[in-house]
Amino acid sequence: MFNGKMKAITFSYDDGVTQDKKLIDILNRYGLKATFNINSQLLGKENTLEIECQNINHTKIKRSEIKDVYEGHEVAVHTLTHPNLTKLDESEIIRQVEEDRKNIEALVGYNVVGMAYPCGGINNNDYVAKVIKDNTKIRYSRTITSTHRFDLQDNLLRFNPTVHHMKWDEMFILADRFINLNAITPQIFYIWGHSYEFDIHNTWSRFDEFCSLISNKEEIFYGTNREILL
Repeated sequence: MFNGKMKAITFSYDDGVTQDKKLIDILNRYGLKATFNINSQLLGKENTLEIECQNINHTKIKRSEIKDVYEGHEVAVHTLTHPNLTKLDESEIIRQVEEDRKNIEALVGYNVVGMAYPCGGINNNDYVAKVIKDNTKIRYSRTITSTHRFDLQDNLLRFNPTVHHMKWDEMFILADRFINLNAITPQIFYIWGHSYEFDIHNTWSRFDEFCSLISNKEEIFYGTNREILL
């Protein structure tokens, strides 16, 4: 159970980009919580991504801003430099994860135990998860494989989210289902994405609508990944 409740909602956002500030304003307005997975060696780096013939800002938040920007939420590991861990040897997997964890801890001032796997496609496997489990202080790590389900999962080192936030129709249908669910066992609605994706089609207002829909439900606990999974 989650603070005595059977249902919980959490968010997870990757890359530590400047759009996180706008996202956090929305989350805070509705009393929602998220975990933000950052690459500590890329902090402050200015960049753009070409998506659908647009140049989308992908500038990382500055190191000096991390603690203040993410106050009230959780900051977690996304590796130092965003490599595909399935293509690295054991020592480099450990370095990418543990050094990122240590760097983040120094910035936020608390123990960091969470993570999200970087890169698209096949970005994790049992081998990588075992290396992380046996050699780092990470206790859970999110994949990018959506389940469209709410059930608890045994493998926290390859934890699958419910839905990606840009799958709008699916996300709203799942939200209605979750709100109306009479849960007799613990259930988690886990949404993930990247805040810069809202800039592609300017869907910030739609996300605001989603947050309004799911917020302020007495029977739902709203927490960070850490608060819900651990």
